[in-house]
Amino acid sequence: MKSQLLAPYTIKSVEFKNRVMMSPMCMYSVFEQDGKVTDFHLTHYGTRALGQVGLIMVESTAVLPNGRISQEDLGIWSDDHIAGLTKLVDHVHEMGAKIGIQLNHAGRKADVPDSIVAPSSIAYSEAYQEPESLSENEITEIVKAFKDAVIRCQKAGFDVIELHGAHGYLINQFLSPLTNKRTDQYGGPIGNRYRFLSQIIAEVRELWEKPLFVRISAEDYQADGAHLEDYLMIGKWMRDAGIDLIDVSTGGLVNVQPTKIFPGYQVHYAEEIRKVVGIATGAVGLITNGAQAEEVIGNGRADLVVIGRELLRNPFWVREVAIELNAKDQLKTPVQYLRGWR
Repeated sequence: MKSQLLAPYTIKSVEFKNRVMMSPMCMYSVFEQDGKVTDFHLTHYGTRALGQVGLIMVESTAVLPNGRISQEDLGIWSDDHIAGLTKLVDHVHEMGAKIGIQLNHAGRKADVPDSIVAPSSIAYSEAYQEPESLSENEITEIVKAFKDAVIRCQKAGFDVIELHGAHGYLINQFLSPLTNKRTDQYGGPIGNRYRFLSQIIAEVRELWEKPLFVRISAEDYQADGAHLEDYLMIGKWMRDAGIDLIDVSTGGLVNVQPTKIFPGYQVHYAEEIRKVVGIATGAVGLITNGAQAEEVIGNGRADLVVIGRELLRNPFWVREVAIELNAKDQLKTPVQYLRGWR
C-alpha cells in the first residue's frame, strides 16, 4: 500500500510532493539586524528542500521593524528585502520543494530597542518592555503593513503565505481575552477580538490567490483564556473568509505550559478543527517518526504534518521515514545522492 504521507497533495493550483511541511522556526541569524536573507538561510532551507520536504515554511518574518521577535529576525517591511527573498525562493524551488513564508508582528513579545505595541498595555513578563496600547489608526497601519508584505511575497515568488496568529504574538494577543482588554470595536466579545485578524485576511485575500494558511494557538492553558471551542468558531470565520489551511499549535501567549506533553499531544486539536470546521489542517506536537506521521494523515486527523525539531536534527528525515514505511519508491532521490541512498 502506498504511503499517504508521501503522496502528493494539492491546495488550489499548488501541488506539494508530499504531506510534510517544515515548521517555521526562528533562526535568529540576520546578524546585520537589517532583516535580509543571509547565506545561512540559503543553506538551512535549501538542505531541507533537498532532503525531500514537500513544503518549506520560512521562519517568522516581520512586517514592521518593531514587530520582530528579535533584531536578528528576517524582515519584509521594505522593498530592499525582495532580492534576498527571491534568491531564497528560487534556491528552494531548484532543490525541488515548494516554499511559504510566515508573516508576523510580535506585538508585546518583540525584543527590540524600538517602542513596542499591543492591543493592551500589558507586558509579557518583567524581562520585556511594557507595550503601548494601539490606537485604531495604528491598527489600520499594521493591517496595511501585512498587505504591503503580500505584494513583496508576490514579487519574490512564494507559493504559500502563512499568517502567524499563534504563540503569543500580535494577532494572538488580539484573539485572547488574557491580553486583549480593549473596550472599542477590537475588544470584548470574540467577534470583536477576531476583527484585527479578519481585516488582515481580507486585505491579503484581495491580492493573494495562492494558498493562505493561518497558524493558531488553540489553547491558552489558562481557565480564563481562549480554548478550542473559541477556535472552532474562529475557524469557521476564517474558512468563510478564504483561508485554505489552519496550522494548529497551542500555547505561547502566557508563560504557562501544558501539564502533559507526549508524542502527538497537540494533534487532537488539528483533528477536531478539521472535523468540525471542515477545513484542511496542519498537525504539530512531537511528531517524530514515520509511523506516527502516517497515522495522522492516513486516519484523516490532519492534511499536513508540520515537523520542527526532527528537521533541525536531521534534514533528511523524510528519507528515513520513506525507509521506515517501505516507501522509497515514492521519493525522487537526488541524483547526487544515489550512491548513498540505494
